[in-house]
Amino acid sequence: MNKRPKLIPPTPEEDAAITAAALSDPDNPPLTDQQLARMQPMRGRPRLARPKVALTMRVDAEVMDALKSSGPGWQTRVNSLLRDALALRGGSL
Repeated sequence: MNKRPKLIPPTPEEDAAITAAALSDPDNPPLTDQQLARMQPMRGRPRLARPKVALTMRVDAEVMDALKSSGPGWQTRVNSLLRDALALRGGSL
């Protein structure tokens, strides 16, 4: 069974009212043909100035189990733990 709600398109009158309201909004002028021609679809996330680095290391199985058991986002939390450990040692980032 399809559980998606059925989309109901606006009537021509509703569409005209929506278009008129959008065109009358001074804070959101319509794009020009030149602006539309320059538009390009975004592909993925923007590049970071300092991207993260892939890491391969060995840890105790119990440590890995505990980290993964914290659920999704465990790798981000490991990064935070390492940052905190460096800060405690007086390391700078």
